[in-house]
Amino acid sequence: MAVEPPAPVFGTDGIRGRVGVELTPSLALQLGYSCGHVLNQGRPVLLGRDSRKSSPMFLAALQTGLLAAGREVWDLGLCPTPTVAWLTRHQQAAGGLMISASHNPPADNGIKVFDQDGCKLSLCRQRDLEQWLKRSAPRGCHAGGGSSHQRHDLLKVYEQGLLDQLEPEEGRRLRVVLDLCWGAATACAVGLFERFGAEVTVLHGQPDGNQINVGCGSTALGLLQQAVVEQEADLGIAFDGDADRCLAVDHRGQPVNGDHILYLWGGLLDDCGRLPEHRLVITQMANLGFRRAWMERGGVMEETPVGDQHVHDAMQRTGAALGGEQSGHVLWSQHHSIGDGLMTALQLTQLTAKSGHSLAALAEKSFYPYPQKLTNVRITDQQRREEWRRNSRLRDGIAAAEAVLGQDGRVFIRASGTEPLLRVMVEAREAEMVEDWSQRLSSLATAAVQPS
Repeated sequence: MAVEPPAPVFGTDGIRGRVGVELTPSLALQLGYSCGHVLNQGRPVLLGRDSRKSSPMFLAALQTGLLAAGREVWDLGLCPTPTVAWLTRHQQAAGGLMISASHNPPADNGIKVFDQDGCKLSLCRQRDLEQWLKRSAPRGCHAGGGSSHQRHDLLKVYEQGLLDQLEPEEGRRLRVVLDLCWGAATACAVGLFERFGAEVTVLHGQPDGNQINVGCGSTALGLLQQAVVEQEADLGIAFDGDADRCLAVDHRGQPVNGDHILYLWGGLLDDCGRLPEHRLVITQMANLGFRRAWMERGGVMEETPVGDQHVHDAMQRTGAALGGEQSGHVLWSQHHSIGDGLMTALQLTQLTAKSGHSLAALAEKSFYPYPQKLTNVRITDQQRREEWRRNSRLRDGIAAAEAVLGQDGRVFIRASGTEPLLRVMVEAREAEMVEDWSQRLSSLATAAVQPS
């Protein structure tokens, strides 16, 4: 039975929510049917999924909707999000849909939609699709129906596409620990790194829909840090549930986030004359230390709101070759238009191997990050989601913090586009000041978004 979809359906990274609440099989069927009419005709539509228990259910619903619209469907099976996007473009498909809630807990799921170029839908096309959803309950079906084909073989095509972007390995054989967080990276990460020449140790290496992202992966580095030190590995890499981003750990067990990865990779491209106008695209979360170090080396930065879609749009507008987020989404125009955790991980591993230095040494030489703390405040009443902007006590607290921090710190507060959270970030030269203002502002933010 058709249901009235929420408006707007799309968040900052597709459709995402709790299974059976914000995201239902009925909505997925409607979305598949609508995509069958909105996406370009005449070519197949690709479907991929992560390891969540609900993902096969949503894949079946999307497939049913697409078939009812008369479309040809290629089922890629378990695969990373960037696999769907990359193959959509390289197989000249009409579009692609990925079933995943990325770093969210197992009870959530989501759907990302890609156009024929493998790009996330523009805001304009998202609105068009939402309007189609509202007026087009699938009451009938295409007279001839559609057709469905399993194309799990195409994962190897994507893997080769990644390896083709790497230079012949002349560096030493690195020992790498991979945390696959029971997610989509389990489909291909180990084989890729072994073909690249790394000696691999694996954590959470099987697909498990009950444990995906639980205490592991890019949002919980503790087990990876411990394993890297115990195994005396050169570095560790942690992916999120759909492997569109990654974070690293050096041989001492210290985290290396997206800012450092972007600086190191950007610096390498810049030194080779492959970074137009010395430009990087960053988001509002980028560390002050990173910003100042990049500008001191003669670089240019383009800042965008948080979200890899914003990064992609700015890269297209400015002609930048590289952009990314502190969270580990890194976009490289030579490879593709969305973040690819596997490509990022392979490039970082190659960079480290060829340098002859440890990742720790490379990170230390790049820049000194300002102490920064990000606190997540849960929003229990969604009607109060935006009320924090109008809360006088919180606004006064922000103003007081900014007056004290001056040019050597900053405050940044935003509502998450993927979870019911308000994110409170404080950054300053001194860790004590960060801790103090983080506690104050988080308390004020909690009062602003939770019922009295």
